[in-house]
Amino acid sequence: MDIQYKINTSITTEQFIDLLKRSTLAERRPVNNYKCMQGMINNSNLIVSAWDKDKLIGIARSISDFHYVCYLSDLAIDKEYQKKGIGLKLQIFTQEQLGPECKLILISAPDANPYYKHIGYMQNERCWVLNSDKKLK
Repeated sequence: MDIQYKINTSITTEQFIDLLKRSTLAERRPVNNYKCMQGMINNSNLIVSAWDKDKLIGIARSISDFHYVCYLSDLAIDKEYQKKGIGLKLQIFTQEQLGPECKLILISAPDANPYYKHIGYMQNERCWVLNSDKKLK
């Protein structure tokens, strides 16, 4: 298996949605809302992707200032390619694009907590989420 990793290579909305459906992430993303998915892929400023020939098999989609913080908002690997180190490599390549003092932050899928702890992340219980149907008071 000869996987190629690419930095900020153009990815279509269709490719992004298809990958999320082939991973476990589609159940937590609005894959049926094309406009939202298009905005997600088009407005990311750091995308590391994994390819098996012409097939997108993994993505680490981030938003970053490259100096202080990088929010890794999607890490998705095609189910057929999981447990082969692709997700770890995507994160390593993401981190290599960042400044030396830039931290990587993500919100884990519930079942992935042990994985992130195992590879070196520290769990932070201070994360807060304001859902789109809620307004600030």
